[in-house]
Amino acid sequence: MTPNLVPYLLYEPEESGILWIKFNRPERMNALIGSSEENGTVAKVGEYLRAGDDDPNVRVMADLTGENFVGNRGTTEGPDAAREHFFHGFTKLHRDISQVRKPTIAMINGPAVGSGMDMALHCDIRLGCENTRFIGYQQLGQIIENGGSYYLPKMVGLGRALEFAYTGHLDAQRAYEWGMLNYLVSSEELEQATRDLCDRIIRTPPMVQWISKRIMRAALDSTLETTMTLTSNAGGILNGSEDAREARQAFLEKRAPEFKGR
Repeated sequence: MTPNLVPYLLYEPEESGILWIKFNRPERMNALIGSSEENGTVAKVGEYLRAGDDDPNVRVMADLTGENFVGNRGTTEGPDAAREHFFHGFTKLHRDISQVRKPTIAMINGPAVGSGMDMALHCDIRLGCENTRFIGYQQLGQIIENGGSYYLPKMVGLGRALEFAYTGHLDAQRAYEWGMLNYLVSSEELEQATRDLCDRIIRTPPMVQWISKRIMRAALDSTLETTMTLTSNAGGILNGSEDAREARQAFLEKRAPEFKGR
């Protein structure tokens, strides 16, 4: 089902199974239009992701980010009004990215600023190039958001995360060395590298990816014992799935498998 489209955020599914979500305001460096209100950029990102998650023809979602994403913080005055807008707007809508069951990739070809950085950190995988920069809101008197405050210490370690929190800027090379970027390639190779990764992802049974993602994200806040229970339960279910049987049969027949997500 196609969502209600807006011109400043593109929704481009391909027959290959890749869904591209592209920010489309180059004349304004891809700055956000609004945020959590109806038809605001952040709200539309959530809507597009949910539509892609529900589309059986979509296997992986690539979020083409990497410009100056600066959004508003509130429409009324006062610290608590700003907090409410932040929590019910950016926080919950950004969380939609991490809760999508299908693989999500952030392809970052430029500065990922504030909310844009947060969106990228909520994705599963990030690819960057020489143009990539991660920039926080520190210079504007604001803390980094949930992707930065929650996921960043787990990705790079507390010391490095705090260094970023104190300085608010990170170039592509250091982001790659720290582990924020899975891949660092030239800008000319960035889209092809993203497509190649999507192609490799699509060769794996989708249910394996969906369940692996749920378990690994849950394990960030869990124990070894709980994780062992989750993987043991999931392993038995997956073993009897139609896709698992198809994977085994395709391997024996030396052909490409045809997965159905069940």
